[in-house]
Amino acid sequence: MTHRPPPRARRLLARTFLGPLSLSGLLLTGCAAPASGPPLSPDDTVRAATRLLTDHCLTARGLTPPRPGRHPGTDAQEERLTDALFGAGPAELSLKLPTGYSVRAHTDGCLASAQRTLYGDQRRWFQVSTVVNNLKPEAAYRETSLASVRARHRTEVADWRRLREHALVRATDLLTHQRQQQQKETQ
Repeated sequence: MTHRPPPRARRLLARTFLGPLSLSGLLLTGCAAPASGPPLSPDDTVRAATRLLTDHCLTARGLTPPRPGRHPGTDAQEERLTDALFGAGPAELSLKLPTGYSVRAHTDGCLASAQRTLYGDQRRWFQVSTVVNNLKPEAAYRETSLASVRARHRTEVADWRRLREHALVRATDLLTHQRQQQQKETQ
């Protein structure tokens, strides 16, 4: 059975996740940079699209997407929001790392839905991104070079790159469509 953090810890997790997406949200609404400004980095493009997709998902569930500086609701409201964003119940995805740690994720939240839309294969993205994001800790744990750990995980690294490129293409298309829709609405 998966341990479920208390509501306060889940709210902190939500703020930690949403913090980097705040800039992306501003960029989507045009508050941070004009449309003719420099293009977003690949990471910011995927973050902006993730934010857009999670906002649409939360809104469809009758929830107001969280924003920095907003006043939190009751514990029950915040838990409902966090469950909708990250998923609820036992985690459906799990991967045990060579360091002994296990990483778990849900497949039913708005973030999972955004990952399926962008990466195409949420389960594989979970697996390869977890491995790739933990290459340095694995090298330290094994007391070996990062290069040797990367070589050991070359399949995961290649899949990570392929899925990331897929997500970047999807994110760019999504944000372009969103921008075009906003332009039509203002004309």
